[in-house]
Amino acid sequence: KFGVFPFQSSCDKDVIRNILSALTDLLSLGTGRRIHYVISKGGSEALLQALTSAARSEPPDDSTLLPLLRLLARVGQRDRKFGLKVQKAEATDVILSLTRQNLGHHLNLTHCLWVLRVCASNVTAGTTLGTNGAMELLFKVITPYSKRHVRTLNELNSTFSLISESNSRQAVNRGYLGGLLRLYQDWHHNDVSNNYIYIRRGLLLCLKHITNIQLGRENFLGSRGMEILFTSVQDCKNLDPIVTTVTQILRKCYPKEPLPVVRVRSFYSFPLPGNVKTEPQCMGSEGKLLKGEFDDYESDGEEEVEKDLDKDDVESKEEDYDLETDVNKLRSRPVLDRPEEELGQYGAMCPELSHNFQELESESEEEKSLEDRTENLPSTPSHFIPSDNSVKHPNYRWRNQSATAAGPDPGEKDFKVPMLSWTKKQKCRWDPINEKRDIVEAVQNTDSCEDEEPAKSHVFTLRPFPEEAAWYKKTFNPECEASIDPSSGERLETSDIVTNLLEEHQGNIPFHSPHFYIARAKCIKSILAYKDLAFPDFWGHQPPPYGKPMLERQTGIQRDKVLDDVRRLIQPGDVIGRTVYDLDEPRDPSSGAPGCLTFFSKFESGNLRKAIQVREFEYDLIMNADVNSNQHHQWFYFEVRDMKLAVPYRFNIINCEKINSQFNYGMQLVMYSVKEALQGRPCWLRAGHDISYYKNHYCYSKAAGGGMRGKCYYTLTFSIKFPHKDDVCYLAYHYPYTYSTMMSHLDILEQNRNPKKVYWRHQTLCHTLGGNPCPLLTITAMPESKKRHDLEQFCNRPYVFLMARVHPGESNASWVMKGTLEFLASSDPIADLLRKCYVFKIVPMLNPDGVINGNHRCSLSGDDLNRQWLTPNSQLHPTIYHTKGLLYYLRSIGRAPLVFCDYHGHSQKKNVFLYGCSIKETLWQAGCMVDTSVVTEDVGYRTLPKILDKVAPAFVMNSCSFLVEKSRESTARVVVWQELGVLRSYTMESTYCGCSHGLYKVSKSFK
Repeated sequence: KFGVFPFQSSCDKDVIRNILSALTDLLSLGTGRRIHYVISKGGSEALLQALTSAARSEPPDDSTLLPLLRLLARVGQRDRKFGLKVQKAEATDVILSLTRQNLGHHLNLTHCLWVLRVCASNVTAGTTLGTNGAMELLFKVITPYSKRHVRTLNELNSTFSLISESNSRQAVNRGYLGGLLRLYQDWHHNDVSNNYIYIRRGLLLCLKHITNIQLGRENFLGSRGMEILFTSVQDCKNLDPIVTTVTQILRKCYPKEPLPVVRVRSFYSFPLPGNVKTEPQCMGSEGKLLKGEFDDYESDGEEEVEKDLDKDDVESKEEDYDLETDVNKLRSRPVLDRPEEELGQYGAMCPELSHNFQELESESEEEKSLEDRTENLPSTPSHFIPSDNSVKHPNYRWRNQSATAAGPDPGEKDFKVPMLSWTKKQKCRWDPINEKRDIVEAVQNTDSCEDEEPAKSHVFTLRPFPEEAAWYKKTFNPECEASIDPSSGERLETSDIVTNLLEEHQGNIPFHSPHFYIARAKCIKSILAYKDLAFPDFWGHQPPPYGKPMLERQTGIQRDKVLDDVRRLIQPGDVIGRTVYDLDEPRDPSSGAPGCLTFFSKFESGNLRKAIQVREFEYDLIMNADVNSNQHHQWFYFEVRDMKLAVPYRFNIINCEKINSQFNYGMQLVMYSVKEALQGRPCWLRAGHDISYYKNHYCYSKAAGGGMRGKCYYTLTFSIKFPHKDDVCYLAYHYPYTYSTMMSHLDILEQNRNPKKVYWRHQTLCHTLGGNPCPLLTITAMPESKKRHDLEQFCNRPYVFLMARVHPGESNASWVMKGTLEFLASSDPIADLLRKCYVFKIVPMLNPDGVINGNHRCSLSGDDLNRQWLTPNSQLHPTIYHTKGLLYYLRSIGRAPLVFCDYHGHSQKKNVFLYGCSIKETLWQAGCMVDTSVVTEDVGYRTLPKILDKVAPAFVMNSCSFLVEKSRESTARVVVWQELGVLRSYTMESTYCGCSHGLYKVSKSFK
């Protein structure tokens, strides 16, 4: 039936040689299908049996053995079970015996090595080979530098490398590691012309496999392997195969260390109500580490990042493989998670259902005075839902007052803000008189900064700035809030100074008022009680006047950075190791060393825990963990000053957690220069070069590592040349959007809408754990008249529920929300049509505490709020509890939202896309049979994504997913879909960096 079967019966050598020749010709031509056909018909077994028979003949016939070995090597490469078949045929000893017999015959030895290499690719077979003495046999044959028998030596190295992977401990115990290092040194020094790169690389692969175990790494360090390989690679940096392999070995063998911080847990802590226990503090390098703390570290074969690892993102990737396959659970509607009588309190959050619209009968706004408008417009009830801890918690005070803590209802005080024509292109100037009046009213509106005693009210200062900005010292230091205090004419002069400065320095930023920002910032409640304002947030910023391409990714950057890190271990005398900023040990900024950068992050949304000067122009930076947590390091936002001009400063953020980042695919951080802003260019710009993101040698301690996604931290490294000497610059992960910024933007939107067309209500849904108001907006179109038909149409409009920023580090979600609000409040015909068709309920920031205190993912409770939707705690998660309560109330009155959308940011994928929920798609993806007679589903959940795919250039339908995963069952998207029955329940993900499709498509190399 098959040509190899005559092996079993024929004893004629000529017949066997002819059959082997025919098989060789057949399998040498064509595709791999012929080889797979031979395997399927038992060809591997027949060839192994023939080899066993031929090897036992005396004397061995090379004319038969060599073709057999060539065929076995060719077939074995395609046979996944070849190693097991070798063991079953008891051919392992036969192959090793042939190898021993031919150590002096290099042609025959090469053929034997081919088969050994194929066998060793199977872990079990490789272990068996090691047990039977293969490593000892081969190691004796590996010779120092020689120009003879190079091909055989190359096969020796490859085979020994594969066998050592399965027998690492044996290789270490027999002292092979030190011998391999000496052999590599010899080949490296003598191969001056680089003719034998792959022999050198083969020796390195042997070292790489042996150092996969802790014993191997310790032996490597004890043999001065780090110094040997680091020194050898300095004069051959253009040899990619060598440098890449050396870099992998050095990264793996770099001694593991804890972070250089007092404790891993966040520097900030917040007392939780109800005696909730928090996690114990986890000690870092200055705490006591147990012996063998990092002994269990196993290599995962770190490779230089050459491909996108989006599918490995455990946090933000929705398409997971833990799909829910229980049809009954997918179709179930859980019971209400609170007493039904509690829902009635949320009626106050729906004033649009009980509005009398008195303003429809009033005369036009242009004919009324400010006082008349204030008196005649209706007074909307400004209730908010008090949380369970609203009276008990020491960080929160509340009184029943007519004005909400979030500010005035826009219908009550309709004053104009000098908007600088954010919807037009013409240039406007600030009017000092109007500005004074606006600030007076702004202060009156924010008098609800929660009953703070005068002695405890916030007094903000701006950090000392360059000489060009010395005027801040007399303007804002130390009583910047005096400029917005109407009780003193002398103090109001400060507002005139600000006005003049804004005109002189072109501070007329569209959609921004520094005075409104200060008025809002003084009302926030932070753990640290911030006394400083970040200049970009106070002064404002504009988009850059030009588009900037993605940063071209250069090869070899990561390797160079890793080698620089290794240099610290090899040459410790070059490391300065000076701590220049530390939250754990505050120090006077003026006490810094001359020529050293000065850091600062104690302002709203700031995050920098520690800065260590490594070399003259290089700094290691450590981010603070989320409050009451020991993890979630990604967001950073800090100030740096005292830099030199045209000098590349390198920054290494050494405690990142995600396994990959868009920083490896063209993303840059953002930078704001104060000097540039004062020269009329106030912009956040993409900055940084030589950017790379890679795993480093800092590890979680065992106490801190429980439940973590990985065992090691990652480094984000970048270099920056600052545009000015002695400038003050701000660096951030992404464009910052603070809570105070949002509140001031809402104030400006309120005052610049058209009240005749836009129904806008700004209420406070509840107060956060830290005592900050969580705003709730209602936007729709005013009814055409008070006629019954128009009022019925107004009251019967379906709801669209939008919310954003549940994760503080996803600032892009707030920028998308800002654009949504501007559009909905604008005079655009499409916006007008949307307002006439729908009522928009919007929670623009679900996690104000996390945003204020510089968190990346959690609230003050240390919980990810987007994992609390199943059973939110009214004390620990008030914003989630009351948002869900409002949604339940809307459903109870028959007004469940038509669309629910939660805005997020995605750190590893490009474009904008949606995640939705579908029973059928989930079951199909999981491979479950779907009975269409039992499982029926409205496909309307795909309508909105399809529309966006047609009209939104940044949106990509192919990136959308509608799967329901078990790990996502407590997220807003799934809970609103399952418990409230909202078919169109989505999570909208927006990229931090660029698009790979459509109008905004970037370079192909970054897809």
